[in-house]
Amino acid sequence: MESKKVVDHGNFFTYELSNGLRIVQMPSASKVVYCGYVFNVGTRDEESSQVGMAHFVEHLLFKGTKRHKAWHILNRMERVGGDLNAFTNKEETTIYSIFLQEHFHRAAELLTDIVFNSTFPQEEIDKEVNVIIDEIQSYEDTPSELIFDDFEAMLFKGHPLDHAILGAPETLRTFRTEDALRFVRKYYRPDNCVFFLHGNINIRTIMRLLERLTSGFVSDSTLITPRIAPLASSEFREKRNRRVYQSHVLFGSRSYDAYDPRRTTLCLLNNILGGPGMNSRLNVSLREKHALVYNVESSLTSYTDCGTFSVYYAADPNLCSRCSLAVSRELKLLCDKRLTISQLAAAKRQMIGQLAISFDDSESVAMDLGKSVLHYNRFDSLASIYKRIEAVTSDDLLEVANEVIHPSALSSIDYEPEK
Repeated sequence: MESKKVVDHGNFFTYELSNGLRIVQMPSASKVVYCGYVFNVGTRDEESSQVGMAHFVEHLLFKGTKRHKAWHILNRMERVGGDLNAFTNKEETTIYSIFLQEHFHRAAELLTDIVFNSTFPQEEIDKEVNVIIDEIQSYEDTPSELIFDDFEAMLFKGHPLDHAILGAPETLRTFRTEDALRFVRKYYRPDNCVFFLHGNINIRTIMRLLERLTSGFVSDSTLITPRIAPLASSEFREKRNRRVYQSHVLFGSRSYDAYDPRRTTLCLLNNILGGPGMNSRLNVSLREKHALVYNVESSLTSYTDCGTFSVYYAADPNLCSRCSLAVSRELKLLCDKRLTISQLAAAKRQMIGQLAISFDDSESVAMDLGKSVLHYNRFDSLASIYKRIEAVTSDDLLEVANEVIHPSALSSIDYEPEK
């Protein structure tokens, strides 16, 4: 019997089961369905002796359950042309599938089985450790990605947000079946996740199936360790020698958390400075005008209680001083000079267009749907996002720029080629 009503939010539906599992469904005319579980657990929830465990568990979910062996899990969706995947970051773990709508029951049963019934056999753990170590080594060979992790490790030093998502080989080799099961019992619970679906499956069909599939799983939020926000950190200038041909440089600072209303202003500011458009100020200055770099970008990351802002580029070591001066010049210009009415209007129009195009990516929309309901218990329509963007003023941009991106307050990390 349904104890709660389905809630119609206009562009999506939600329902909560008696065990605390939240369900969100966004209709689509496509015959392709995107669905999965997103759990409110990531690298920052690990203890110091568990670094790498969240990502490790994500891998091991595919290695056997009480009902399915690893080979059966591997083939279950593939044999009907579907896809089964997962990823972990510092605050969430997502396990999802993409398939034709007639295979919804197959997908939901498999996803529910692997997230709540995985057994983590030791022989599979021993094999998968080598796979993850290879992933770590591959990652370390990619300085353009590794530098972001090293920067956050410095920015959040001494806090769980400094944990590397992949962990370290020496720690991974100590993990045992009981370690994985203990972590899963603590965090993989119905009330600590959201089941999301983007596709042509009725919300009532979803909730009735999941009610049956998850009826044996209970929730106990008292087991989950509350997150603690990181303390303020001192600025730093870090230089490291690495086996690279180019110098890799990242400037950055703390920024706003995921709930801060100033994020919209900062997102617009970031888009102007070094967003994906070829007309971003950093790209025009460093690449188009002066041919100093192939790629330069600025980016934002928002966690539930803090955030980061960063500018990254790679360049010939002999050109780095010129690059850094150019970056500082563009940052300071945004801190000192108010945008004109026409510049502000153009920036808003560009960002709104980019958002509209990104909303045409169904997989991305599905992931955002799950994450948004997990953290905010809502999913904003494009119209509401546009309204927030249109409300940003030049004064807002100036204030946020001086608070977050002023060059005098940025820390940095440089990878320099070994001599």
